[in-house]
Parts: sequence; structure tokens; C-alpha cells
Amino acid sequence: MPPARRRPGNPAPTRRFGRFTGTDALAVVLYAFLPLAAAFLPLEDVAWLRANPVAGSYLLNLAVYGVVFIVAVVAAHAYVSRDVRILASRPWFTIGILPLMLVAMLVVTAIAVSLAGGAQISQNQESVQTVVEGVPWWFTVPLLVILGPFVEEFIFRHLMIGKLSLYLNRWVCYVLSTVLFASLHVLSSSAFTMQTLAPYLGLGAVLVFAYAWTGNNLAFSISLHGLKNLLSVVLLYSLNLSSLQS
Repeated sequence: MPPARRRPGNPAPTRRFGRFTGTDALAVVLYAFLPLAAAFLPLEDVAWLRANPVAGSYLLNLAVYGVVFIVAVVAAHAYVSRDVRILASRPWFTIGILPLMLVAMLVVTAIAVSLAGGAQISQNQESVQTVVEGVPWWFTVPLLVILGPFVEEFIFRHLMIGKLSLYLNRWVCYVLSTVLFASLHVLSSSAFTMQTLAPYLGLGAVLVFAYAWTGNNLAFSISLHGLKNLLSVVLLYSLNLSSLQS
């Protein structure tokens, strides 16, 4: 029989993932509980942080994501290295599809917001806007473009789809990944509504699709997530600069 033809856009067949490890569990525990632990720190007793609350909040988030990032890199470095090699073997595919996926993400997000009855600013979006107003862009890029995408794709795609699908139906994993990813980003909002969830549901759905369509390629979903966040950073700082100059 002739060999099975590979689907277009899938640079590698779906690969079998290993089972959950202790390092995976440590990353999840740190991701879930470090922010809670940070909330009990007596930061108000530090004079510098009282004078610079925005910078203090940013540094706290940087520390939390930095710790989880280190653990996630240890847990997933072999997968990421392999996936980078796969993408590098087809550079034109990677270069061409990333911006197309980004456009698809913006379109899907806009449709989700429209179906939900319009946009509603979440606490997460307000926090990002506050950081933009008080912290230079070269400080926010490491957190929003590098650490955040790596940690979130490791947890919500690599673990919740790549590994959890060993135990659950893949479609169940897709739904869980999308819904939990969106819920996490509005968890601290006073109004937990479809309007606040909608943008993140659209974002999560496209990231899930990109991860699955590329054969569970973690490096690709990290790159797409980072590219989207980079676009957001550029737009936010550009708009903030324009408002200051007007």
C-alpha cells in the first residue's frame, strides 16, 4: 500500500506524549497557588512599593511567571526543542502561517465578542492597561510576550491537550482548554459574564486549533500566542503615546 499522505498544514503527525511528571505537577501547583500566596505578602509595608504600586504589581507578576517559566522549561524543553526543529524544517510554512493564524484569531475573537453582545473590559485587561501607563515597554515585553505565552501554552495546550488526552477524549480536552484558559483571565473580574469571557474564548479556540492542526506543536502555539501579545503591546503603547501627545 502507498504511504498515507500527510494533511496539508500538519508538519508532523500527532505524536504520543509521555504521562504527567512530577515537574508538570509542580508547574501547575505553582501557577495556581503562587498568585494566591503573593496576595498575602505585606507589600503595603514596603515604602517603595507604596510609592510605585504599578511597578510593584508588574514585578510581582514577573516573579510569579518567572518561577513557573523555569519549571515549565525544565518539564517541556525536550518537546519544545523537537517542535522547533520540526518548524525549522519547513520555515516558509511557519513564516507564512503565523500571520494568517493571527488574522484568524482577530476575526474569531471579533465574532465571539459580537455574538456575546459586545465587549466588556475585564480586570485582566484593565491591569494590562494600567501597566502600559506606568511601565516602559521594554519591561512588559519579557512578561507578556515571552514568559506568559510559554507558561500558558505549556499548561493549557501541552498538559491539558497533549497529555490529558491520554486519559480523556481529545474533544473534551479541547473544550476544557478553551474554557479554563478564558475563565482564568477573567477570574478576578467582578463581572464574570459572557462579554468578559468572549475575547478569551475566541483567543483560546484559535490557539487550540493551531496546536492540534500542527500536530500538537507546542513551539508553534507559543509563537502564535507571543505574536498576538506582541501586537497588543505595540497597539497599547502606541495608543498611550498618542494620547499623551494629543
